[in-house]
Amino acid sequence: MRRRALITLIGTAAVAWPLAARAQQADRVRHIGVLAGGAADDPVLQLRFAAFQQGLQQLGWIDGRNVRIDYRWGAGNADDIRKYAVELAALAPDVIFAPGGAAMGPLLQATRAVPIVFANVQDPVGSGFVDSLSRPGGNATGFMQFEYSLCAKWLELLKQIAPGMTRAAVLWDPAIAAGIGQFAVIQSAAPTLRVEVSPINVRDAGEIERAVTAFARSPNGGLIATASALVNVHRDLIITLAARHKLPAVYPNRAFVTSGRLISYGADFIDLHRRAAGYVDRILKGAKPADLPVQAPTKYELVINLKTANALGLTVPQSLLARADEVIE
Repeated sequence: MRRRALITLIGTAAVAWPLAARAQQADRVRHIGVLAGGAADDPVLQLRFAAFQQGLQQLGWIDGRNVRIDYRWGAGNADDIRKYAVELAALAPDVIFAPGGAAMGPLLQATRAVPIVFANVQDPVGSGFVDSLSRPGGNATGFMQFEYSLCAKWLELLKQIAPGMTRAAVLWDPAIAAGIGQFAVIQSAAPTLRVEVSPINVRDAGEIERAVTAFARSPNGGLIATASALVNVHRDLIITLAARHKLPAVYPNRAFVTSGRLISYGADFIDLHRRAAGYVDRILKGAKPADLPVQAPTKYELVINLKTANALGLTVPQSLLARADEVIE
């Protein structure tokens, strides 16, 4: 009887131990690191991260209860972004969320072990962040911002709304693969539309102001702001310069237009952040980034500011207004 009782006790313990261990693991607070290329006080980024946290909450992850989220903000400073990438990797969180391409290179240099979910990245394959869209292959996956072909639409839209434009200054970041790719597409579309394009580096605020001021001295000009962390960092300056020199301008997301500029066309960034929360959830539940394909946006937005168009003396074609997702009057 003693031997039988001992066997029963050992068997019961063997079953109960993994159940208890799994319960303890499920109850532990998980850790998410976030590395943003922008500034913490940027209201546009605050809205996007609110959507990210809302997405997590809908999936059962509550910051301060069963998950801890550590934010780091690069504010457009490459040295700080590299420093924070190393810092977050050393904390060994369960997953890191990187909303933008500026953080991805430094993060992948800092760790090839911690899972990374990105959003708003323009060219994850060309930038070397993943092997392919369908099979990322490493420790990173996420949501791309657009196909490069979309960049030609910016020039087409600007020409439609300002048909007298013959010159366009392209605000870009030549230090990243996505910046080079975006400019190349715009440049290739320019001859068909009979527009001459000139690049302006967005590395430094003073350089942007000098270059845009010099460009605006000649007539029939317009601005194209490409998608990059530095364009976002200098968003207020770019908006101010476009208004000062009365330059029609097209932008990669609605934040510029709701701040008073003319037109934007690009992915719905709020939606991308919310969808990224779904990938973070799947990784917290055991999925591997290599098995989660990189996804494209499902929502694009065309936003037009009629007040700005009127101030510039432009008449927006009815065909363009009919296509717009939002018209600000």
